[in-house]
Amino acid sequence: MTIVDVLARNAREYTGDVALVELNPEQQENRRLTWRDYDLVEPAHKPRCYRREITWGVFDEKANRFANALISLGIGKGDKVAILMMNCLEWLPIYFGILKTGALAVPLNFRYSSDEIEYCLNLAEADALVFGPEFIGRMEEIAEKVSVGRLLIYCGANCPTFADDYNDLAQNCASVFEDRGLTEDDDAAIYFSSGTTGFPKAILHKHRSLMHACIVEQNHHSQTKDDVFLCIPPLYHTGAKMHWFGSLLSGSKAVILKGTKPKFILDAASEEKCTIVWLLVPWAQDILAALDSGELKKEDFNLSQWRLMHIGAQPVPQSLIRRWKEYFPDHDYDTNYGLSESAGPGAVHLGVENIHKVGAIGVPGYGWEVKIANPDGTEVARGDVGELCLRGPAVMTCYYRDEKATADTIKDGWLFTGDMAMQDEDGFIYLVDRKKDVIITGGENHYPVQIEDFLAAHPKIKDVAVIGLPEPRLGEIAAAIIELLPGVECTEDEINEFCKSMPRYKRPRKIIFAPVPRNATGKIEKPALRKKYGAEGLIAGQMT
Repeated sequence: MTIVDVLARNAREYTGDVALVELNPEQQENRRLTWRDYDLVEPAHKPRCYRREITWGVFDEKANRFANALISLGIGKGDKVAILMMNCLEWLPIYFGILKTGALAVPLNFRYSSDEIEYCLNLAEADALVFGPEFIGRMEEIAEKVSVGRLLIYCGANCPTFADDYNDLAQNCASVFEDRGLTEDDDAAIYFSSGTTGFPKAILHKHRSLMHACIVEQNHHSQTKDDVFLCIPPLYHTGAKMHWFGSLLSGSKAVILKGTKPKFILDAASEEKCTIVWLLVPWAQDILAALDSGELKKEDFNLSQWRLMHIGAQPVPQSLIRRWKEYFPDHDYDTNYGLSESAGPGAVHLGVENIHKVGAIGVPGYGWEVKIANPDGTEVARGDVGELCLRGPAVMTCYYRDEKATADTIKDGWLFTGDMAMQDEDGFIYLVDRKKDVIITGGENHYPVQIEDFLAAHPKIKDVAVIGLPEPRLGEIAAAIIELLPGVECTEDEINEFCKSMPRYKRPRKIIFAPVPRNATGKIEKPALRKKYGAEGLIAGQMT
């Protein structure tokens, strides 16, 4: 079975049940439409509405229409179709329409510049690109080059002249599609690495990976038909999509929220009766800050049905979860570890029954094996630091068109993640840091995540990132970039005093009060910080 088969099953068994809801709280018009209502409005007059929804039956019909459109344009098995769109109700039907043809879906990061878009299209050898209105400007810069031998399809109102119109293509095609007999061994998708350690690599997955991600998610979080999943992160990333796969497998409703303000999140959870919410660390921090300040009051929202809050994509400060449980004592909590090379989250997970181990990323996920290894692949002793390695059904096939990088990453079936970790006496795994982020001071290894976790407990700190800066005598020193909570003041002396309970060798040598940049999936953009603060001509006064 593939995820295409799961969608077809849902369309048969839950035809009239709501599958997806799109909420756009930035819009003032509180007009609520089904997709069929929305389709009846001429493109030039479509309202920018607050809420749209589609059923499982319409979801499958939309995917079928787009699949037929692609086939009519010559797209078929083994071809690649890229998606460059913001989260919206059209995103997933387009994704499934591509898969139904036997082509590979190639989601692109919505933050890519025009040059990066062109690079990724060429690397993936994409035969077509579907893009949304937010990207017209970037596409205009490269349309002449990337349209050579490649279809450009526009999804939105007022189609530019250099692209075909998605609505015209899809609406004129049949709503049924002939099954192509796909198997788990067929190639399914190319995802791109987040680029936090360099230019993105293309990651090839088979249908087996996507199906295993469905099974892992439902096994870990026990989704039923009655659950409602609130999806906020970008769908181009494996994290958001693979968590939604639990809703796909259970046939339950999911809500796509366009906006990350605390009130937007709590309103959505309240109004749509969401039971499962996946947050990134900054969003959880913002919610807590809004509740602490009185900007929002928990009692103004109907949140009694919310059963699970989980976080992934980055290390989670223990202090954050302790504070969360003070406001939401009835919530189950889980954290999930994974990467695009392992088809997203769940290769390691804490488990809702293990909240006493907050701080750990957990134990091997369903169907996964884990080892902590030396560079030669041998396992380190329990309690020692080594590289986290994964083995299971959802390990990528390869880095597409990069044999060397593939050989460096997959060894004897094990995926070497580049993350440094350790395992405690109970078998729980703790993420120590990215291999490339380790700071070597005077010959000793320092792990920024450990320092960040310690500093995150300071009551005035909203977010923190620790990076290595060049130092002539020691080689590198640890610098802490600290983002304070809104409206509070803090001095270097206060931070240094707080750090006195930390071993001296771990204490940051420099303190920088500044915003902490994170990418769309919540990861700290450390290359940007190293570039900004590691330059020799650092402006006097930026550091203390």
